[in-house]
Amino acid sequence: MNQTLPEIFLVRHGETAWTISGQHTGRTDIPLTERGEHDARALRAHLHGLSLVKVLASPLQRARQTGDLAGFSGRMEFDADLMEWDYGAYEGRRTTDIRTERHGWHLLDDGCPGGETLADVAARADRVIARMREHNSDVLVFAHRDILRILIVRWVALPALEARRLHLATTSLSILGYDHDVGEPVIRMLNGAQP
Repeated sequence: MNQTLPEIFLVRHGETAWTISGQHTGRTDIPLTERGEHDARALRAHLHGLSLVKVLASPLQRARQTGDLAGFSGRMEFDADLMEWDYGAYEGRRTTDIRTERHGWHLLDDGCPGGETLADVAARADRVIARMREHNSDVLVFAHRDILRILIVRWVALPALEARRLHLATTSLSILGYDHDVGEPVIRMLNGAQP
């Protein structure tokens, strides 16, 4: 029996002003830059023709806008579990600036004062994964760098801390799936379809 196994298509939102400046952008709701909009439109060619049962997105405008421009306006279901990490006191700050006050700081190891912990974000990622697996069909997701990195490693049953080993470019497409059966989750592609 040749059964087609479902795939999960993950898109990191397009460029924003804070992507350029390197500021941590968690819950601050900022729009895409002109380049971010252009790159989101370019995704249409890569996503056209997918047979999707669901299109999920973070409710933050940079993810919504990426989904709209990629051709999924009106099809997205917004899921608060796909929002970016709540960086608390480090929202809007650059890693280099944080490290002048807190030498050796790393987001996934050390977290953010007044924000979410790695365990909090991992729990959200695990809930999203459980809901996607219930559908047993192809799903498309528009979200953010850190929640997607954690979702990817949790998909393959790695500890959330291992997300530190992944880099996701803006407007990149990654694909999760299975090898022989649903008991063998794999990362099929990481950072593909970049403009």
